[in-house]
Amino acid sequence: MDTSPATHRVPRVGSRRLAYASALTGLALAGAVGLGLPLATVHAQLKPDGAAAVGRAPVSFADIVDRVKPAVVSIQVTNGTPRTAQAPRSGPAPRGGSPRDLFPDLPDDHPLHEFFKNLPKEWRGMPGPGQQRPAQAQGSGFVISADGYVVTNNHVIDGAGKIQVSFDKDNKFEAELIGADQRTDIALLKIKASKAFPFVKFSDKTPRVGDWVVAVGNPFGLGGTVTAGIVSAQGRDIGSGPYDYMQIDAAVNRGNSGGPTFNLDGEVVGVNTAIYSPSGGNVGIAFAVPSRTASEVVNQLKNSGSVSRGWLGVKIQNVDEDTAASLGLSEAKGALITEVTIPGPANDAGFKNGDAILAVNGSAVADSRDLARQIAAFEPGASVEVRVLRGTKEQTISVKLGKFPSMRELAKVDPDKTDPAQSKGTEMDQLGLTVVPGSGANKDGVVVSEVDNGSDAAQKGIKSGDVILAINDLAVKSPEDLATGIKEAAKLGRKAVLMRVKSGSETRFIPVQLKKS
Repeated sequence: MDTSPATHRVPRVGSRRLAYASALTGLALAGAVGLGLPLATVHAQLKPDGAAAVGRAPVSFADIVDRVKPAVVSIQVTNGTPRTAQAPRSGPAPRGGSPRDLFPDLPDDHPLHEFFKNLPKEWRGMPGPGQQRPAQAQGSGFVISADGYVVTNNHVIDGAGKIQVSFDKDNKFEAELIGADQRTDIALLKIKASKAFPFVKFSDKTPRVGDWVVAVGNPFGLGGTVTAGIVSAQGRDIGSGPYDYMQIDAAVNRGNSGGPTFNLDGEVVGVNTAIYSPSGGNVGIAFAVPSRTASEVVNQLKNSGSVSRGWLGVKIQNVDEDTAASLGLSEAKGALITEVTIPGPANDAGFKNGDAILAVNGSAVADSRDLARQIAAFEPGASVEVRVLRGTKEQTISVKLGKFPSMRELAKVDPDKTDPAQSKGTEMDQLGLTVVPGSGANKDGVVVSEVDNGSDAAQKGIKSGDVILAINDLAVKSPEDLATGIKEAAKLGRKAVLMRVKSGSETRFIPVQLKKS
């Protein structure tokens, strides 16, 4: 089942950057003293392991870090494909060999000579201009079992030819990929070594907003970096599929991707995945996959190497207030089917474009993301009862779910685009549109030739060249069909109509308010 296209941790979301990774250190002692509490009182409220009593921050995170840091690894991936060396888009200075290689016109007495000479050894050795090297990437991860299973992000190891993990003491090991899940950005590795490794466990409790957390990772190649902060929010939608994310303010940067976020008990509460950043660096807004989601995915990857999810086979959109009004719904809830995938389970069960899905097995559907999560929670092959609104009547449809296909299987070839007919069209004053009969690839609808800039249709994004396929539950094959749909909506006392519109290769439902006649 498709929702809006997922954003897979790219540097920008819209006009803002969403960089890979996962800030804020707490000065708890200073804060406590600032409140007028005597120092003895602060110490008396601490547990023996350094964590604080309820309602108080720890004086230090050192005891927690000592317990969990040995299980955190830095991950280096080489895909074996040579590429021209280039400076990183953000972060520290380029990993160069000498100032002469990178800056051929640099004077001998320039201070940069001394700067490059004193760079850490792991930052040296970048090929000069025009030289080739294998493509490399860095990230973070953490061991979850003594036999060496490691959790990280899918985008860290995507396309990997060789994977190495290194511990804080610089012990390096080869690792193999067990499985990965693109929809949650979780991957599972196995260290190729026969020894017992330090490990950490997932927490089965959801942290509260305001709880302290500690992030450990490999930002900018600086392995073993520890930062602290709080849980800033829960249930964040970052435009990357139907799953929610936890927001934290612990400092997370490039290279922190796949690293753990711990609670004060040393349990993993999240897997750092992305940051919100206009600049590309940490600004105190990071996102992590919650531990419950991550642990469920990891268990499936460990058992079968992949994740199986139920699949309904529909493209959907949210039901907003205007859409609800056009459907005759009292609340803006549910998910509207914009396209039934053929072949697919929904098509076999008789679902239709324009059906509003209201509940699954008696559980109400809040929106399109909620429907996606509910369906994905079922095993492929499971039979479910789906309640839909079709036209003016509700009905229940039984459907046997399929297995969620891979991204490659979901990919579709865009249909040929045709120009709208240039003949004089039929004006639909109540919609603020002029339409002409469709032809060729658009023969099953009417083509918009003109749009009144002051109309609600224009405000909703309808433009010349869009194809209207249906109005409410009536298929539109001619301008007369569109006019009939408007009249029927008026008879029912509706102030808006719901039109199924194809724009290029995308099909969606658009509620358009009717002008008062």
